Amino acid sequence: MIICTSKMEYPLRTQCQRVHKQVMVNGEKERVSLLFMKALVSRGSVDAVSQQMASHPQYLESFLRTQHYILHMDGPLPLPYRHYIAIMAAARHHCNYLVYLHSAQFLRVGGDPVWLQGLEAAPPRLRLLDHINKVLAHQPWLTACSHIQALLKAGEQCWSLAELVQAVVILAHCHSLCSFVFGCDTDSDPASLSKSPNGTPPTFCPFDAANGNANVPQTLATPSEHITRRRSLDSSCDMVCLKEKIQKSQEEREKREERLLQTQALQQTDMEEEEEMICFADPTRFITDPDLCYQEFARREEDHFQVFRVQDYSWEDHGFSLVNRLYSDIGYLLDDRFRSVTTLPSMHSPDLKRAIWNYIHCVLGIRYDDYDYGEVNQLLERDLKLYIKSVACFPDATKTPVCPLSLAPLKPSERIHVNLLIMEARLQAELLYALRAITQYMIA
Repeated sequence: MIICTSKMEYPLRTQCQRVHKQVMVNGEKERVSLLFMKALVSRGSVDAVSQQMASHPQYLESFLRTQHYILHMDGPLPLPYRHYIAIMAAARHHCNYLVYLHSAQFLRVGGDPVWLQGLEAAPPRLRLLDHINKVLAHQPWLTACSHIQALLKAGEQCWSLAELVQAVVILAHCHSLCSFVFGCDTDSDPASLSKSPNGTPPTFCPFDAANGNANVPQTLATPSEHITRRRSLDSSCDMVCLKEKIQKSQEEREKREERLLQTQALQQTDMEEEEEMICFADPTRFITDPDLCYQEFARREEDHFQVFRVQDYSWEDHGFSLVNRLYSDIGYLLDDRFRSVTTLPSMHSPDLKRAIWNYIHCVLGIRYDDYDYGEVNQLLERDLKLYIKSVACFPDATKTPVCPLSLAPLKPSERIHVNLLIMEARLQAELLYALRAITQYMIA
């Protein structure tokens, strides 16, 4: 009897593939759950951006690690400075969501509420960043060595090279994140973030209650009704002791209740004052020259604005080593983000991903000599190109977009991936311009 092994192996192989795929799916879900759990523990909530990125947990992990490092971990800039710089960056694109988010964080890390009245109320050192902020946000090819020199040689208000590099990374990070927020149409209404669910303060974590660390009222333990111990109540001594215990118990309960009410009142007052202050954190208060916006690089006079050629200055050969030397370990974190987004599993072919990346760099004045730009027109439909350009260059809800986002030829899952590519390509472009200017200053 002849046995056909291929027919027997096929169902088994198919079943193994299904099991393997299910294991992968479950693993990805567990990773997302773990990331959200960490966000709940550290912030008391999961922000809308993380929820949008959850469909790509590998990238989300890399993004959150980088963002946490530049905003909260060791670095030359004080924490309030970092969040205020983030506010300045988000304000250039009128991104209410990010302005609100970092205004709240600015206050929580001890920032001066007066600074939220506007850019004029901020320290002079922060105001000096305004020019490079608007240039990187709208026309990064204008970034020059003279801008770096003006910041590093500003007398008493001068920046150190390490401080400036961290500030530039924060600016570029938030500019590009504005593109993602705009492209995903993330809810920009700050009211939903003002309070945590069930009226708990933002720093409250449900897990604290299980550990006995929560500031919650404690109920008085009632005495057991089944005490069999015999005790004489006839003596005056026992009666006095009992009265004293009752009185002492009542006094302690009243003190606990009074402390609880005071704590709740202070928390409520702090939250109301914080919310009131944030309401005044209008993005227009943090910007100058509001008419400055993106202009077509291809239509500029090429003899004045030279094309940025990657063969002359690239992230891999120049930017990575410089930023990592001046701001320890950030180069590895940023490089992991760039690699993660380009290797994400998706329906898009590698050629299409590369076309999207290179097209974004092209509209920002960066060119690759070894790339055939004819592929951009072949692989990217006109509507998709308009969408990419709108999100990368005009992520501003106050202006009419080049391409209405609702008409973008993308499914929701595809849009998230394209928006991630746009964000990372724009981030790298801004960093390249800024780091090249710093390099020119250092060798001058």
